[in-house]
Amino acid sequence: KPTFANPTHEGIDNYFSDYNHSDTPGASVLIIQNGSVTYSRGYGLANLEKKTPVTLQTNFRLASLTKQFTATAILLLVQENKLSLNTKLQEIVPDFPDYARDITIRHLLNHTSGLFDYETLIPTSQLSQISDAEVLDLLKQQTGLYFFPGSQYRYSNGGYVLLGLIVELITEQNFSQFLKQNIFNPLQMKNTQMYDGEETLITHRAYGYTKLGTTFTKTDQSITSATKGDGGVYTSASDWILWENSIHHNLLISNSLQETAFSKGKLNDGSFTSYGFGWMLDTFKGWIHQYHTGSTIGFRTAIDRFPEKNLAILVLINRSNANPWEISQSIAQLYF
Repeated sequence: KPTFANPTHEGIDNYFSDYNHSDTPGASVLIIQNGSVTYSRGYGLANLEKKTPVTLQTNFRLASLTKQFTATAILLLVQENKLSLNTKLQEIVPDFPDYARDITIRHLLNHTSGLFDYETLIPTSQLSQISDAEVLDLLKQQTGLYFFPGSQYRYSNGGYVLLGLIVELITEQNFSQFLKQNIFNPLQMKNTQMYDGEETLITHRAYGYTKLGTTFTKTDQSITSATKGDGGVYTSASDWILWENSIHHNLLISNSLQETAFSKGKLNDGSFTSYGFGWMLDTFKGWIHQYHTGSTIGFRTAIDRFPEKNLAILVLINRSNANPWEISQSIAQLYF
C-alpha cells in the first residue's frame, strides 16, 4: 500500500481557486490527520449582501451529512435499550399502514426500506416548507413500496425524516433539542444546531447561492429545507473537529455500535450494499473509505474518512454549482 505524502498548502489551495474571491460564495476546508488539524481555511463569502467572509466558525447547511447525526441519535437510543435495530416501524408508529409492516429501524438506517421518495409526493399546491409531520402524512397515504424491505438498496431521505420523528416519539422530546442535549452539548459543539424553520436563528451562518449567468442569486431555502433528520443540521469546520474526535474515540456510542454504523448493509439474499448508518462505504486506493456527500439548494458538502490512516477531509461550499467531493477526493490523492 502507498505511504502518506505531505501535500503543500499551496497544492490544497489550488483546488479552491474558484472560491478564493472577495465577491463570490465561498468554501471551508478542514483536514485532520492523527488527531491534529493539518490544514483549515475559509475562502470567499458566507453572505454576499453583507460581504461577510467565510471563517472556520461559519456554519454551513450540511444537507445529507446530517444523516450521521440522525443515525447516532438512534444508536444512542439503542445503547439505552429504548429500541433495537430490529424494532418495527409500526411498533413506534402504530397507525402506519400495513404496507410497511416489515420495515425495521435497520432498514431505515441502511436505506433498504423501500419507502417512496417523499419529494415526489409533495403536491404542486404546497407553497410552504414541508414539515416532518407532513412527510409522515404523505407516506401514510401510500399503499405500497418500491420493493420488499431488505431486498434492495435505494437512498431515502424520507427514511431519515422518519428516524428523526422516531427519536421524538420515543423520547417525547423535539429532535433538535435531543441532538443538542445528547450530541452537540456533550461534545462542546456550541455553534452546531438543527434548522427548525424560518424562525431559527443560525449564528455565523452561510447563505446558499446559485450562479445564474455571471451573477450569484441567493437560493438559501427550498420547499424541503425544513425537514430535520435527512438534512437540517448546520455546523462549522471548527465544530467538526470535535465531531471527528468523538467518532475516532467513541465518545458517544460504544465501539461495537460504531463498528455497526460503519458496516455495509446486508440484504435479504446475503449480498451487501455500500451504505452503513449515515455513511457511504467503499475503498480508496486499497484503504477503507467512509464518506458522505450533501446537496441542497445553495449548498454542497462532502466528508471523507480514511480510518486506517486517521485522515479526515471536510469540504463545505455555499453554492449550488460545485462538486466538493471531487475536491476532497483530489486532496486525498495528495496524501496517498
